[in-house]
Amino acid sequence: MPPRLVLLCGTAFSGKSTVARKLAPQFAATIVSLDEINARRGLWGGDGIPVEEWIRTHGEATTEARALLAASTSVIVDDTSSPRFLRDAWRAVAADFDAEFTLLYLDIDPEVIHERRARQDRRDLTDEVLTQHLADFDPPHADEQAVYLSSVDQESWKGL
Repeated sequence: MPPRLVLLCGTAFSGKSTVARKLAPQFAATIVSLDEINARRGLWGGDGIPVEEWIRTHGEATTEARALLAASTSVIVDDTSSPRFLRDAWRAVAADFDAEFTLLYLDIDPEVIHERRARQDRRDLTDEVLTQHLADFDPPHADEQAVYLSSVDQESWKGL
């Protein structure tokens, strides 16, 4: 059976990391988290990270995912996956290894995002960075055939 690459897509506080942790056992997958890679690199995303640093982080994530797929291990990529060119690049990685590709979009209302952030009382994002992030977010286009999740309710995951 070929490996699978599951790409999570969604804004900050949409539940991507929660979904990744819950799906990983189902697919016997390893999570590649760009937030974790940034942390290893000493970067804090909530304060804003320069584009050139995000490019390096994506490079490290791609290298990790490629190594896992080469070993026939399925991968869940935990990232916002915005803009589209990043999603297209992950599709190409999956194709390089004949891996099944699934794009999961956590389509969460911005009001819920703000509520979650307030409830969690975390320093993850400054107000300015969150506002810009929500304004700039590029959700999947119709031709990308994303699976839309409107919550982190596992019942909506059946058939993935």
